[in-house]
Amino acid sequence: MINKPTFGPGGNSESFYAEKFKSTTQAPAWLASRGLDAYEFQGGNGISAGDATLSKIGEEAKKYGILMSVHTPYYISLSGVEEEKRLKSLNYIAQSLHAAELLGADTIVIHSGSAAKITREEAMRLASDTLSRNADAVGDTSVRMGLETMGKINQLGTLDEVIELCKISPKYCPVVDFGHLNARNIGGFFSDCDSYRRVFSKIGESLGDMYAKNLHCHFSKIEYTSAGEKKHLTFADDVYGPAFEPLIEAIVREGVAPRIICESAGTMAEDALAMKKAWLSMIGE
Repeated sequence: MINKPTFGPGGNSESFYAEKFKSTTQAPAWLASRGLDAYEFQGGNGISAGDATLSKIGEEAKKYGILMSVHTPYYISLSGVEEEKRLKSLNYIAQSLHAAELLGADTIVIHSGSAAKITREEAMRLASDTLSRNADAVGDTSVRMGLETMGKINQLGTLDEVIELCKISPKYCPVVDFGHLNARNIGGFFSDCDSYRRVFSKIGESLGDMYAKNLHCHFSKIEYTSAGEKKHLTFADDVYGPAFEPLIEAIVREGVAPRIICESAGTMAEDALAMKKAWLSMIGE
């Protein structure tokens, strides 16, 4: 169990490439030099990197003290109505777990599914079936399988839905994307410290304190419409939010040690560092 919050980007910032770095094998050293300590490998469009490259990234991450996670492919369909397509998700999750092992990652992040063309009850039934089959299929693994809260209203992924799906097996854990929750609630969901604290409390009460203590999180400011999430923004935004400062206060007051992966649009490392500096300032370091 990690005893302090950790911060890092999801993928590589524009500044990483602007500084003439080309390969993600160089990312751990680059992040460590900036004072960051986490990184989420982006497999949303499929994990195309070979085993040798993944292993090299993992070696560099271990060398520089960077905690690793993996975002699984976006085309995983936990609640797909076509059973053949839905059950292909088991293969994609298995591939992601293999990549995680090579990267030395302790968590993979999975989208919860769609409820666009079916009722939420049917979507939850299908997702539960997929996840039950998956829990049996993966066998013993030390990698946590994270189920993410989602930003569009027609997607599965409210906090309550994610918590319910995580009850299927202790192999699953919640991944709270604060920007997504704010967007699917059309803003204002995280207005102060207490609104963030309620998330940690609810997870602790529903799943156990261990899940709340080391919660895997995503954070970014996100533009939204009446349908929820539209696009990710940077910390320069002062319209859509949510604000990260109350989250840092909640982390300190709750005594939790989440991993915060920043998914800002192009400035994810810089914005992750802003969050870490705010936390250090709040604890007097």
